[in-house]
Amino acid sequence: MDQFKLDLIAHLSEFVTENRFKQFKRVLAERTRHISVILEDIYQSQNASAVIRTCDCAGIQDVHIVEQWNEFEINRDVTLGSNQWLNLKYYNQSIDNIGDAVRELKNNGYRIVATSPHADGKTPESFDIDSGRAAIMFGSEVKGLSDRAMELADEFIRIPMVGFTESYNISVSAAIVLYQLRGRLNRSDLTWRISEEERADLLLNWLRISIKMSEKIERHFRQDYDKTF
Repeated sequence: MDQFKLDLIAHLSEFVTENRFKQFKRVLAERTRHISVILEDIYQSQNASAVIRTCDCAGIQDVHIVEQWNEFEINRDVTLGSNQWLNLKYYNQSIDNIGDAVRELKNNGYRIVATSPHADGKTPESFDIDSGRAAIMFGSEVKGLSDRAMELADEFIRIPMVGFTESYNISVSAAIVLYQLRGRLNRSDLTWRISEEERADLLLNWLRISIKMSEKIERHFRQDYDKTF
């Protein structure tokens, strides 16, 4: 691992409280990229923000946000700052943004898993978590996932329901699925935690956004470091 990065982390840690630094490390120890989330065209800010908050609570580090027709808006009263601790990647530059997201995730070894009450899919309890990384797709509030998203899916996951309505709210669906999958990861023998290198990168970023004038502090540290070495 890059020694300069480790030394910079040690230096910046002096500008946060000991409890804060311990909290960073505790949270990092539970972060995963074994499961990621794709959100397609979520347009209600409360729903969008609730899913972001759920991802943070479940230790899901990466959220891929597809804006084909709708803009993804974050309601900070709902996220309570959780968005700043996650990696949010937006796809909004082409006529096939969901295709762009799926291609990138597949190139990084993810299975693409569509959530749909209509698909003949596995439940969160029976979904195969042992076959590698999975990116779980959630669709818009009214129509759900687009036909294009469903076409690109490798697998499907559903939440069994017994009422008159045919679907849960998007934020509730995400909470149910991610809670179940995260619990199963915890009980598994899989290597689902992020690597030491990834932890260091995230820790450095979290320190930077937590410290006032962190850029100035880091610039001075780098100047002194270069003189020493």
